[in-house]
Amino acid sequence: MKYDDVLLELKGFGPFQLRLLVIMVIPRLILPFHFLLNNFIAFVPSHHCNISALDDGTVFMDLSSREKLIVSIPVQENESLSSCQMFAEPQYHLLLNATDINVLPTVICKNGWVYDTSTMRSTLATEWDLVCEKKRLNKTTATIFFLGVMFGAAVLGSLSDRFGRKTMLLVSYLITAIFGFASALSTNFVMFAIMRFFTGFGTSGISIITVVLCIEWADIKHRTWVCIFMSMDWSLGSSLLSALAYLVNDWRYLTVAATSPLLPAIICWWWLPESARWLISHGKVNPAYIYLKKCAKANRTEQFIDDLKPEDLSKITVVENEKREYSMVDLVRTPMMRRRTLIAGCVWFAVACSYYGISLNISGYGVNIFVTQLIYGVSEIPAKFFCFFALNKIGRRVSQSGGLLLTALCLFCNVLIPSYMAACQTAVAAVGKMFSEGAFTVLYLYTSELYPTVMRQNGFGCCSFLARLGVAISPLVALLDEVWVGLPRFIFSMMALGGGLLTILLPETNNARLPETIEDVEQRK
Repeated sequence: MKYDDVLLELKGFGPFQLRLLVIMVIPRLILPFHFLLNNFIAFVPSHHCNISALDDGTVFMDLSSREKLIVSIPVQENESLSSCQMFAEPQYHLLLNATDINVLPTVICKNGWVYDTSTMRSTLATEWDLVCEKKRLNKTTATIFFLGVMFGAAVLGSLSDRFGRKTMLLVSYLITAIFGFASALSTNFVMFAIMRFFTGFGTSGISIITVVLCIEWADIKHRTWVCIFMSMDWSLGSSLLSALAYLVNDWRYLTVAATSPLLPAIICWWWLPESARWLISHGKVNPAYIYLKKCAKANRTEQFIDDLKPEDLSKITVVENEKREYSMVDLVRTPMMRRRTLIAGCVWFAVACSYYGISLNISGYGVNIFVTQLIYGVSEIPAKFFCFFALNKIGRRVSQSGGLLLTALCLFCNVLIPSYMAACQTAVAAVGKMFSEGAFTVLYLYTSELYPTVMRQNGFGCCSFLARLGVAISPLVALLDEVWVGLPRFIFSMMALGGGLLTILLPETNNARLPETIEDVEQRK
């Protein structure tokens, strides 16, 4: 008997699994809160030099606020005030339009900046003046966070396969909560960067462990539904983030608000079950039997579990060596595992890079950032319904490849749309994000079905590591808009195209049993 047969006898998906999914909703809401938080806490409002240093003459003091700006700050080609330059001294003759402004000597801002706080009352940029020559430092905050996510995926994924899903999920909760709240208390940028790195480290564990735990408690028939239901948390969180940022528009309080859902999540953790599939694969049949008995009681299938003895569970799956500790090396030790890992890793990189290339650019189209974030979040919902019907009808592989190829098309179209058509660009970007989110949703399910139980969390960790590398690179690629405004979108488009083509090389897993051991993978070819 296979473990999937046991789950089927226990009703496959019942009140027990539903309760597990509901408990997971709260912690998973913080994922989009933190992953997309940089859109708001690192927002750069319009700004100009602080001209108070020039306010030392009678003539200057008699001028109106508008006139003071005219004689103190040069005007750019788009008729807005320069953000980083000011005149060395007031140019009073400009009030008479008597001199060509382009030939007047300018200097960098001497006394800091004055910021427009109508959108966000406080951000990292306004807190530590991360503008002008320091603007790249402001954009690296997203990269720093996702570097933490990247290393967290590798470390926590591996530890989850060794010490269990439930234990490492609590560790992930605590790491995220401690460093998330500490981020809001940062007194300087270096401290903030370190805190955000470890916050990302913890959130990575929440992301991958919750998915694996829920999928390992679902039978073959309901795996698709479970994965899509869990992905709805992300879309809900993305939409709620826009309202949260609008109401709490101070970066410190917003960071606290984004972390707070972990407090009830830690309390609810006590009601979470460990993965019986993982326990059996590690020879821990007695704890597995206890959890299966709880599942049977909740699903009202006690008769089956009463007929099943704890020692019978050891016959469900054959593990190569119960005492063996698996590691990342086992992902590439054998031919089929190596092939799956290399291809899946590249696909994860492409999906993440293109998805966050869109998601982290809510201010790039000139539309209100709160509205853009809301549109991006809502646009993902149709993708979930499409995945629900497509995954079982046309399979995982075609759904994954199609989502990436359509994302690439939308990104490329945005390269061709002129910048003055901001609303059109936002609409196309939203459609691209919809397809990209669909690809991401499929990928979580697809990956869980590609790897065996003894290596599933390691596989997730490795793929998530490469995905977060792509995410970390996304803000840096976005800096290439200084070379050409459409260059980042073109690069993201090519990445999505490459990922879509690579997916064709992966095996189809629709309606297939989850592999239990590495031997299962090697034998399937």
